[in-house]
Amino acid sequence: MSQPAGYLGPQSFGEDGHVRGFDFTEQTIRRGFIRKVYSILMCQLLITMGFIALFLFHEPTKRWVAQNSYLFWVAFGVMFVCLIAMACCPEVRRKAPTNFIFLFIFTLAMSFLLGITTSVYDVKEVMMAVGITAGVCLALTLFAFQTKWDFTMMGGALVAASMVLLLFGIITIFTPRNDIVNLVYAAAGALLFSLYLVYDTQLMMGGKHKYSISPEEYIFGALNLYLDIINIFIFILSIIGGSRS
Repeated sequence: MSQPAGYLGPQSFGEDGHVRGFDFTEQTIRRGFIRKVYSILMCQLLITMGFIALFLFHEPTKRWVAQNSYLFWVAFGVMFVCLIAMACCPEVRRKAPTNFIFLFIFTLAMSFLLGITTSVYDVKEVMMAVGITAGVCLALTLFAFQTKWDFTMMGGALVAASMVLLLFGIITIFTPRNDIVNLVYAAAGALLFSLYLVYDTQLMMGGKHKYSISPEEYIFGALNLYLDIINIFIFILSIIGGSRS
């Protein structure tokens, strides 16, 4: 989800020749922006975990959704519309409270879909996936903050890898079920979105990195990180479920 729409328009050149957004010249502004992004992200993840717990431990909810399968497609449509609106319309994701409303609705719809997805797995498998995802994301975030490698220049390569993964996924749909192929696909997806997490984190940090996003894009930053974490979780859960079968 890291698109050029989130990049800074006005930019300046530092002494090292790197392109820098003028909004990040003050450390206090950058730190405030990062705190805001992670505060929003934590709220999103808490809502998502609440939905997952509801679907895992409350049987009446699971049965009710199973009897009303149209709710899945309603939630998917709402999620897709909100995602496109926030990704393609800067005025939607920058203007409060519209940006918070769209993000809240998107998070509810995505959490509902994720709750349905996790309900087909055992509780132990979901909890294991949650723990592994939390550990991986924490390690990658610390790596992104500490490393001197600039991942913000990898945008084109990540988009190309996403297209390859998408094509791979479409092919697996129309081929006979093969557990090894599914495991390879899930592992590739987890690796790709792990790189996206580092990439999006460094875009948010700014500083000496070549590209950065504006502090006005706190909704865009939180949305990117949320999608990265959710995708990592889904692929890790697929690996755990595949190894079981």
